[in-house]
Amino acid sequence: MAFGLGRKNKTESQPAVDQTGADADAPKVQSKPQPGMATKAAGELKYFLSDLTPFLPSELVGGMLPYVPGTEDEAVWNAASQACATEKVHYLYSIEGDRVWYLACPSSVMASNPDSWCPLAAALPGNSEFWDKETVYIYEKDGVATALRWDQETGRMQIFLGAARSILPRIQSMDANFITINDKVADIVPWRNRQLRTEQLARGTARILMLAGIAVSVVLMAVIAIEYIMINFLDRNLEKVKQDTETASMQLLTKAADLSRNDVLRHTVRIQQLLDDLTKVDGTLVRYEVGKDGSAEWEVLVPPAYSTGVMSIRGQAQPGIEKDGRVRVKGKN
Repeated sequence: MAFGLGRKNKTESQPAVDQTGADADAPKVQSKPQPGMATKAAGELKYFLSDLTPFLPSELVGGMLPYVPGTEDEAVWNAASQACATEKVHYLYSIEGDRVWYLACPSSVMASNPDSWCPLAAALPGNSEFWDKETVYIYEKDGVATALRWDQETGRMQIFLGAARSILPRIQSMDANFITINDKVADIVPWRNRQLRTEQLARGTARILMLAGIAVSVVLMAVIAIEYIMINFLDRNLEKVKQDTETASMQLLTKAADLSRNDVLRHTVRIQQLLDDLTKVDGTLVRYEVGKDGSAEWEVLVPPAYSTGVMSIRGQAQPGIEKDGRVRVKGKN
């Protein structure tokens, strides 16, 4: 059995040296959480804390789930809610291969430590302090100790949490290598809370809509102001408009006068007169043509007895007899 303080080295060979000659085993810089898009959209950057306080929740659970891309957050929240018997849970997880490893606790446990993180999360597979599943990871603070190990027979993750005086002797009795997690070096893994994130996204959406409305209003006001200035400085030369209007009016009156002098009505009356007289003598109007000078020329068929004309049918009889025995009479108006 071996007991180590600090992170276990991943190689026993000589320290590597990079191309600049710097020691590859230089002190590790702790990685801290960065604000996400939801925090920026909600305008809460000034409230974001990256320096979280290490804290061990008194009701800590953990487990493993199959990894289905895109559904890991929903799956972890569902499993954590069932394990903690409440939907209000703080949880975190890491992904390695085809599995998701998670830790969770009821949100009520975080009442006195809202801006905190669990150092044990750094030992989950894929995180900064993880080495292998044969190693036991230990963290102790304020008389409380916790250990994270994997059962070699079942492969399940086990969490031991309690008073340091009772947990540490039990862990040290195991035949395994040990790594003590250093919360000053380990990368910080922040808790997740689904309800808080949903509310933050709602605030971000409302803020974006408000800013978009303000921007649109400002643009519209600027356009109206520009239009008002352009109208006031526009050269109002109405003389040409007045002249064009008068010219158009004169042209319209001229066309109306031309229409009033049209002989359409007169010719319509004459045609009707011919038709009435032809009906009385069994005649037929076969042609009525108006010339460019306004004169009209017509042709009718009448019985031979009326070839010299009758009533308003006065014209010159044409030589010959039509096939129906009538005479063609041509006249002019």
